Amino acid sequence: MPRRPSILSPPTSPMMSSYEVDSDEDAEQRMGEGNPARTIPESVVVRKQANGGASNRYADVLASVGLDGKLNQADSLPKERIVSSYDIFCNRELKQEAITAIGFDMDYTLVQYKQPAFDELAFNGAKEKLVNSLGYPKEVLDFEYDHKSWQRGLIIDTERGNVLKIDRHKYVRVAYHGFEEISSSTRKILYARNFNKVESFSEKSYVNMDTLFQFVDVHLFALLVEMKDGGEHEMLDFKTYGEIYKQIRQSVDLCHRDGVIKDEVARYPDKYIVDDKGMIPMLKRYKEQGVKLFLLTNSFWEYTSTAMNYLYHGKRINDEEQKKNEWIELFDLVIAGSCKPAFMLDPYLQLFRVNMQDGSLKNTDGVFEIDALGPDGATKFLEQGKIFQGGNWQHLHKMLGVKSGDEILYVGDHLYSDVLRSKRTLGWRSLFIMPELDDELRVFAAELPLRNKISKLRELREELELKAEFIRRTEDMNDASVKAKLAEFEADDDAIKEVLTTLAEKWHSAFHPVWGAMFNAGYQESRFAFYVENYACLYTSKASNMGLSSPTRSFRTTMDIVPHDQLLEAANTKFDDTNPW
Repeated sequence: MPRRPSILSPPTSPMMSSYEVDSDEDAEQRMGEGNPARTIPESVVVRKQANGGASNRYADVLASVGLDGKLNQADSLPKERIVSSYDIFCNRELKQEAITAIGFDMDYTLVQYKQPAFDELAFNGAKEKLVNSLGYPKEVLDFEYDHKSWQRGLIIDTERGNVLKIDRHKYVRVAYHGFEEISSSTRKILYARNFNKVESFSEKSYVNMDTLFQFVDVHLFALLVEMKDGGEHEMLDFKTYGEIYKQIRQSVDLCHRDGVIKDEVARYPDKYIVDDKGMIPMLKRYKEQGVKLFLLTNSFWEYTSTAMNYLYHGKRINDEEQKKNEWIELFDLVIAGSCKPAFMLDPYLQLFRVNMQDGSLKNTDGVFEIDALGPDGATKFLEQGKIFQGGNWQHLHKMLGVKSGDEILYVGDHLYSDVLRSKRTLGWRSLFIMPELDDELRVFAAELPLRNKISKLRELREELELKAEFIRRTEDMNDASVKAKLAEFEADDDAIKEVLTTLAEKWHSAFHPVWGAMFNAGYQESRFAFYVENYACLYTSKASNMGLSSPTRSFRTTMDIVPHDQLLEAANTKFDDTNPW
């Protein structure tokens, strides 16, 4: 796992692949179907050493392989392996020299927003639309927003009015109806014991909270579920939970289109946009390295211009200065209103050129027009203007001169439309942005002693169970002394289980009082962690982290390990190959 993130540099060979990191091809990581490294491995915390430098940490292994005293810089390493919230973490090996173009989403990627101020624009605007346009009770206007009630990676069951957290095996670990917790027995009946239908949680009635934008939707939904269940408003009695969610989604989406959000952000950008001092220097450094950069966002041009101008200048500028759009010099290509994920799926979407001065659109013939321009057609096409709306991946590849999807690294915050879809459909390499990762890392490091206690107690419980099972298999179960011994094992198990329950609750509540650690559900990985592992090549807390290291850095994963290997490599473990029969 890298100590510092890296800037990507252009390829040295057109035949090079972004997967070619190790010379041994069998050691390279698979594209999305493999068994990637743990999302939050134990190495995310500082490893303490008593004294000495790297020679002390690696002396034994270097001596065992004949490298003792033969490495030039091993002794110069620090006493501790440092891991920070500025790191980029690697699930899939990436050869940076094979990346020819890097693309960025804008919202919650290049442009980070201040919560809850930014969310409240959509929340308050949607409340007014629900009441004034759709006839919802006027009490809805009294709803208050609390983004801290939620966590990315949850699933909204729009049919039942529930919010769920599931593990990688699709088992529901935590469930709430509105703001009321659903009991374990009810949860199992709803989601685990329906033998006529196995829930995949990909049905239309389930909505995955893959982006921070959806915190507004889920909070309004939970409040309206409770209002409907209260039975005091006849209007809600005639609406299903699904209809209520659909109208919430429509109202929130309209706020992003009719000026409720855009106009307010344009007036007071410093109130809503995070001034990340590292973002523009990061983009400039890419540009200096000769990497092709593109912006691919679902936001329309007018709002894109407003947000990017603030990011570029670090302050609000006047209308005349904004029309210059100096930030565009950082990009080879800008596509606004891209309609992701359709952009990655539909090869027939039309590409329009945007007039920066008035936002008007002009038809293009896309790939056909580029081909008609003859040699260097893409260059001639972009000379006519490099700001576009709509289009599809074919236009993007053609304008950038990209031959294969794995030449592109796309940086975005939406797990489905930015990461999963671009990976599955186009083979793009991906860097997933999670602002919440900062807090997750800090809490993990602070609570590591508690986590170690839990791990040790679980190991002890498993060993006691194996010992009891050996007794059941080899001794006389009718013997009173054997029965008494097994009763003691059961009592030990109950005692450990009781302590484990308390410790596990304490561990999860340290991350979030309701939903726990974002990457865990119970003792399993959460489904969110599963998708991050399988589809995000890299992940980090913010895009500017990529500007903190040299352009020659290559990302490599930690070694994958399955449960039987984990047991064998643990301390105080011995392999016994004796035949038990």
